[in-house]
Amino acid sequence: MILKRHIHFLQAVFLHSLTAFGGPQGHYGMMLKTFVNNRKDITEAELLELVSFCNMLPGASSTQTLALIGYKRGGFILALLTLIVWVTPACLLMGSLSFLLDYFADNSISTKGLRFIQPMAIGFLAFSAYRLFKISITNTITTVVLIIATVFTFLYFKTPWVFPALMVAAGIATNFSHKRIPQKEVLPKKINWGNLILFLLLFATAGYLSETATKQNWKNRKYINLFEHSYRFGSLVFGGGDVLMPVMYEQFVVRPKSVVVLKNKRDVLKMSSEDFLTGSGIVRAIPGPVFSIGAFTGGMVMQSENNTMSQITGCFLGAVAIFLPSALLVLFFFPVWNNIKRYAVMYRSLEGINAASVGIMLGAILFLSTANYYHTFPVSHFEFLVDVFVMIGVFVVLAFTKLRAPLVVLGCLLLGLIFNFY
Repeated sequence: MILKRHIHFLQAVFLHSLTAFGGPQGHYGMMLKTFVNNRKDITEAELLELVSFCNMLPGASSTQTLALIGYKRGGFILALLTLIVWVTPACLLMGSLSFLLDYFADNSISTKGLRFIQPMAIGFLAFSAYRLFKISITNTITTVVLIIATVFTFLYFKTPWVFPALMVAAGIATNFSHKRIPQKEVLPKKINWGNLILFLLLFATAGYLSETATKQNWKNRKYINLFEHSYRFGSLVFGGGDVLMPVMYEQFVVRPKSVVVLKNKRDVLKMSSEDFLTGSGIVRAIPGPVFSIGAFTGGMVMQSENNTMSQITGCFLGAVAIFLPSALLVLFFFPVWNNIKRYAVMYRSLEGINAASVGIMLGAILFLSTANYYHTFPVSHFEFLVDVFVMIGVFVVLAFTKLRAPLVVLGCLLLGLIFNFY
């Protein structure tokens, strides 16, 4: 019944999964266009609250935000279905890449035709910041929070704790005014601890079994190791893909060559630097969540088994384990957040948290438009001007026309192919 009632929503999620390029920076703008402006599943204020809330949690933030849109619309079951529909296409693509990597290398397949994905994502992000600015920056303190969050995000974009630290600091800053938002009487509600207990239990059990399996050389230890590694990535990484990539690189590329591992002759999960960098580049050029790289790394580290079924299992375990913590955390903490935010202290905090979220968006725009941009596609002066034109064009189309987000994405892809051809 729930599937039939929400089939059009799930269709929109599926289309979003096929056109949501540009990482979480681009995803938010597309969500705003699709689920707020076009479908009206939630309001702008609700989306801003979801984005702010998810930025305080570890894991895949855009995935968590989309799951919560499903949760607000149809409860836990729809949130779960939304999560599955959203992550499946990207995970299938990245899992397939672990089988096709040699073919890609042999045929020198280029991603230059996708070069406008980055400026397109910045355009979407600018659209989000523009729309959400109007409802979050309403007084002097929120303006100050916005400026500070923008500067710190730009300077420390790849620092794992910058986002939650900014959220906490902003929440404290807007709590000094007790007159603007007075406390009203609220009734406490019962908290369901099930998801958090499951999250902690899986974290502890996976860690214990992984270490024990390695020390005692269990037959299927690599599956356990893979689940533990991926679950840990999804549990502890703040800041999205830019933070996830170095953590995974250290685990699968650097650590296997460390003195301790070599001395103990441990058969740990590993892959080459070239393979990992190829996967981390391609995951940014496909639609969907960046955390889908878990399917790729899961397949690659199981290649040593020389067994197709083992590699498929690795893709599945890597994908499930890296997204599972995000789902458990967000679906536990959001009901708790809904309870505690009714207290004035949290409501006043939300004012600062929302302002910090917009500041983070602006800081990301500045960062992605400068240093980080050239690490992806080194460009000439003329090409840079073209990219600026694309950024501005995407923003104008989104802000002042009713053109749907998927059509904007397709237009940028077509423009990239034409530009690369000439």
